[in-house]
Amino acid sequence: MSSKQHAIVIGGGVAGLGAAWRLVQEGWEVDVFDRHTPGFGASMRAAGMLAPAAEAHFEEELQLGLGQASLALYPDFVRELQEESGVDVDYRSQGTLMVGIDRDDAEALAHVHRYHQKLELPVEQLSGDQARTIEPGLSPTITMGLFCPSDHQVHPQRLMEALARAFEARGGRLHTHTGVRAVRLDDAAGRVRGVTLDDGSHIDAPHVLVANGAWARKLEGLPRGILPHIRAVRGQVLVVGLGDPPLCQHVIRAPDAYLVPRAGDQAGGELVVGATSEERGFDARLTAGGVFELLRGAWETLPGIYDAPILDQWVGFRPVSLANLPALGPTSIEGLFTSLGHGRNGILLAPLSAQSVSAMMRGEDPHPVVRQLLRRG
Repeated sequence: MSSKQHAIVIGGGVAGLGAAWRLVQEGWEVDVFDRHTPGFGASMRAAGMLAPAAEAHFEEELQLGLGQASLALYPDFVRELQEESGVDVDYRSQGTLMVGIDRDDAEALAHVHRYHQKLELPVEQLSGDQARTIEPGLSPTITMGLFCPSDHQVHPQRLMEALARAFEARGGRLHTHTGVRAVRLDDAAGRVRGVTLDDGSHIDAPHVLVANGAWARKLEGLPRGILPHIRAVRGQVLVVGLGDPPLCQHVIRAPDAYLVPRAGDQAGGELVVGATSEERGFDARLTAGGVFELLRGAWETLPGIYDAPILDQWVGFRPVSLANLPALGPTSIEGLFTSLGHGRNGILLAPLSAQSVSAMMRGEDPHPVVRQLLRRG
């Protein structure tokens, strides 16, 4: 029998694989089970914006603090991950440009900027002409902009490939197309025993991490209330050719769409256009209305997109908690941990979640901002 600590991770998205990678780096034996392939449900469908400033919302200072703390970890996280995996994750630090198209948009941006100033975030207010100096392809109707130089971006598909490679290179065992049906408990001892797979087989381990996003509520074997309530919020996304010269070089957040330039298989790269936010459960169908609204919002912002070829389109399912905050760390059952409820910020929070959840599974303290999250919960 091995003397190493053994953990099972349910879910091979960025939250599960990130924590698993950190555990195997510490010498643990880790089995990751995913019903599909790594990141299939949400992580691979994200745009990759690392934008705590641009996405700062009123009365969500804790969410902002989590995002800022995780973004500060990203450069070292990426460097280490690329060294261990050999995969370039297309990490960029050009900043995010927020724009308004009409007077109402400008008033809304000004209101948001006052909140930025209250929080002392490094955000610069721009006129329409100044915004077009940064991105010449912007519509002449753009009346105002906010530039967030501290926001970054990463390529989620490449990030997931890097995490899978780094995890397996360290000896981690990644089981794809292998679903977990239930968590098994030792009721007498009040602790976790392992899991039951979809084929009925049992795998024992003294530590289990639930990190399968919006699918967590489908797990059997746990008493009601042990896991947080996580729901799926559907998002439709399009990908078009970025062109040469590129349609834009910064992430652009417009009133009805965001646009994310990144590397791609096509010469010149690709432009991700997203994303709708719909309470439609696990309905994976693209809709004419959703696609239309994305294209309209993108065209009103960046008219040159009209002639861009459509390269891909998909639906993703954001795992959203009732408090709009992630649930990280131990549960009331000994040995059972969660990394759930990241919402639209799973990619942004990847370094922080991986570091803190793996630390708590080893019996160590998490990042200070995660301790603040735990006190709130």
